[in-house]
Amino acid sequence: MTVLEDARALHDDLVRMRHDLHARPELGLELPYTQERVLAGLDGLPLEVTTGQALSSVTAVLRGARPGPTVLLRGDMDALPVTERSGVGYASTVPGRMHACGHDLHTTMLAGAAHLLSARRDTLAGDVVFMFQPGEEGPGGAGLMIEEGVLDASGQRASAAYALHVASAMLPQGVFSGRPGTALAAADSVTVTVRGQGGHGSMPYLAKDPVPVACEMVLALQAMVTRRFDIFDPVVVTVGSFHAGTVDNVIPGEAVFHATLRSFSREAHGRIKDEVVAVVRGVAAAHGLEAECDFGRMSYPVTVNDADEAAHVAATVREVLGEERFRDAPKPGAGAEDFSLVLEDVPGAMVMLGACPADRDLAKAPANHAPEAAFADDVLSDGAAIYAELALRRLTAAEAEQVATE
Repeated sequence: MTVLEDARALHDDLVRMRHDLHARPELGLELPYTQERVLAGLDGLPLEVTTGQALSSVTAVLRGARPGPTVLLRGDMDALPVTERSGVGYASTVPGRMHACGHDLHTTMLAGAAHLLSARRDTLAGDVVFMFQPGEEGPGGAGLMIEEGVLDASGQRASAAYALHVASAMLPQGVFSGRPGTALAAADSVTVTVRGQGGHGSMPYLAKDPVPVACEMVLALQAMVTRRFDIFDPVVVTVGSFHAGTVDNVIPGEAVFHATLRSFSREAHGRIKDEVVAVVRGVAAAHGLEAECDFGRMSYPVTVNDADEAAHVAATVREVLGEERFRDAPKPGAGAEDFSLVLEDVPGAMVMLGACPADRDLAKAPANHAPEAAFADDVLSDGAAIYAELALRRLTAAEAEQVATE
């Protein structure tokens, strides 16, 4: 049987695992139930399994029958702090938590790939690392797993890395999409605190009001991105939270706002923080106030797909599933991913997979992160098959190249 045929034979098992995970969503870096379910799903396979120390990750290594390079496959596992309104029968049983980004599918497909490749262990010339990662939605679990050695888990640095990500809207069900170069934006978060001097609302000249100064900063940041950055290498600054004061007739001592920063090149990502600081401090100084910027822990670099590995994904999908099942993405997505940290060290690619349920209008379906978002079980077996084929074909090609040079 082919990899695809075997994957489709696993479909019912994959659906059960996905529904179990979906009903028990967990947040952040500590995912005890999810980790337990993954370990159960891998039980009995010829894998070297380790779990994380700083997070509840699972790393599994499959040793091929012959020596060769290592390929890494990644699936993220965490959910979001969202109250589910998808209407599915296996909806979250945990109030305020939901697999609204489809990570339950990623985890399940990766476990399926482990089964498919384990059954073909005797044909592998090299090793496969299965990276089950917590904390993609903010805490940066990929970085922690890298610190704990996931890229070298087989005993040598992975030579290629791949990740799939499902979409609940925009992309037709079962269609994969990717591109070489920038695939997703970099993301940074910043908290700006403007400090003035409080006073009575009727006498602002006796105070140093931070509110209009903070408002001026918000507008100045919007002007900055259009005047300091190339429009063909865009930057997006969005202020999503603004807080100041308690009542109408008291000038507060400080104002605070929070913003997300998105950039699409390593050069722009390298500049954006300095530019934000310059604007904030300049506006504050102009009014005789002080301000500080706190960029916090989360900083995801640009997700950059290696050209050769992106071509490998496209060719694999087209050969396994059909020409119509892969679309070249015309532009990068504005979302961000900490798989970018893997791709800074290992050539690889991240691709999208449409998972919009058949009974929903693709153009109107709720997008990832929405409480109403839903993802089709139908894509699980094809996703598992593509994960497995990407590793199998990369290792086969490397062995053939090695033989040709001997």
